[in-house]
Amino acid sequence: MPEGTREELKHMLLEKSVRTGEFTLASGTKSDLYVDCRVTSFDSRGARLIGELGWAAVHQKLIADGLTADAIGGMTLGADPISLSIGVESARSQPQEYLQVFTVRKEAKGYGAGKRIEGNFTPGKAVVVVDDVITTGGSTLKAIDAIEAEGGRILFAFVLVDREEGGRQALEARGIDVVPLFTRSTLLG
Repeated sequence: MPEGTREELKHMLLEKSVRTGEFTLASGTKSDLYVDCRVTSFDSRGARLIGELGWAAVHQKLIADGLTADAIGGMTLGADPISLSIGVESARSQPQEYLQVFTVRKEAKGYGAGKRIEGNFTPGKAVVVVDDVITTGGSTLKAIDAIEAEGGRILFAFVLVDREEGGRQALEARGIDVVPLFTRSTLLG
C-alpha cells in the first residue's frame, strides 16, 4: 500500500477525527482519547483513501489466508462509509470478483420486511465485518452476532482504528482475526 496515501489518511484522521480531553465512550468507560472516524470517512477524499488502503489490507489478508470473501459490512453508522469505500475499490480493482456491501441495523425494523441486515447480504456467504473504531469490541461483536444469526460466515474483522484497549483480544477470543489499518500507537506515535 502506498506510504504517501497512508500518511495522508493518518494526517486527515489526526486533523479531523482525533480529539484529546475527557470523554465517556460508548462502552461507558472514560478515556483521554476520542476518535470520530465518521468525520474522515464521510469526507470524499478520506473515503477514497480508506477505500484504497482498506481494500489493500483486506485483499492482502484474503490472499495470505487463501480466503475468498463475498461481502463486507458492519454495524451502522460507523462501518457504512468504510464498507462502501472498500467495496467500491474492490470493484475498481477486481471487476470480476468484487465485494458486495451491506449494513447491520442496531435493531430489526418494525415495519416492511423487518430486516436487521440491509443491502447485499446473502445467508451462507463469507463476509468481512467492519468497524470504524474498536475499544472493547462490543459493537463489533454485536454486528458479528447479527451476521451469524442471519447465516453469514465471518472471515475476519477490518477496523480503521484499534484503540488498543482490549477490543482486538475480545474478537480474537471469539476466533475472529482483526486487521487494523491504524492502532492508537501507530496513529499517535
